[in-house]
Amino acid sequence: MMKNSMYFKFAKLILLIMLMVNCGLVSAQKKEFSGNPIFPGWYADPEAKIFDKTYWVYPTYSARYNEQVFMDAYSSTDLVHWTKHSHVVDSSMVKWVKRALWAPAVTKKDGKYYLFFGANDIHDDQKEIGGIGVAVSDKPEGPFKDYLGKPLIGKIYNKAQPIDQFVYQDDDGQYYMIYGGWGECNIVKLNNDFTGFIPFSDGETFKRITPEGYVEGSVMFKRKGKYYLMWSEGGWTGPDYRVAYAIGDSPIGPFKRISTILAQDMAIATGAGHHSVIQIPGTDDWYIIYHRRPLGETDGNHRVTCIDHMYFDADGHIKAVKITNEGVAARTIK
Repeated sequence: MMKNSMYFKFAKLILLIMLMVNCGLVSAQKKEFSGNPIFPGWYADPEAKIFDKTYWVYPTYSARYNEQVFMDAYSSTDLVHWTKHSHVVDSSMVKWVKRALWAPAVTKKDGKYYLFFGANDIHDDQKEIGGIGVAVSDKPEGPFKDYLGKPLIGKIYNKAQPIDQFVYQDDDGQYYMIYGGWGECNIVKLNNDFTGFIPFSDGETFKRITPEGYVEGSVMFKRKGKYYLMWSEGGWTGPDYRVAYAIGDSPIGPFKRISTILAQDMAIATGAGHHSVIQIPGTDDWYIIYHRRPLGETDGNHRVTCIDHMYFDADGHIKAVKITNEGVAARTIK
């Protein structure tokens, strides 16, 4: 009897260990998701980048214009767990910024990190100081210090308000900046040290490339030899804010509107727009990072940053994005 009792105790112990192992495996196999929004707080106009196998998101602090005098950033190695980096740039670092610090665009060049931004919401460039500025840092988390001591673009060209800049590097190494509000979009060629611009071959410096429906929030990327220009349409405080796109054969187009690919879903959220995109290195896997307004929110500044998958069809057209509450699964960069 003693031997049988010991046997049963041993068998139960083995069974318990096996159950614990199995539960551990199930737990390990269970996917983690980012959820939407991906981090707390009112944030809009997110710029998403990948630096050294780490995801970075640089958004606008979504508040009243006079309160928008700083920017935070967030970093993650898996798209799920995010670390906040407070005040990566603010008006103490860029003295001419007084309000409306908007829509950062960040790029790395020669070991430095450059953060382009719109500021002061200028409407009359003869009476107001503001427009698109640039700050620089040795690290992606900043602090970013004023690079020029003045706006890089402080004038209104082709009726485009100098805001919502996006920096794109082409395959030949040339950096372009696409920008503009008030329904007009310009493209410029940045010079080598980001202190000014290089004219295009036709002598133009500020080239108008405005597609039909354009309002603001331009983004450019290249896929399979084609240039994709994306932008936001509608009013940023309203539920119909949305993202559309066009495809061209060069950075200057021409760009003809194809379709809307990001919009509200009354079961999920409204005002889905002003985005950026990231491609996982070495793959054709793409994500769209954007802001939207939670259901029931009526304050125009109550916007949150979210992420979802972005897919292409066989012809290279962008499929309509399904906005979700769960976001995307954890994804590390190899």
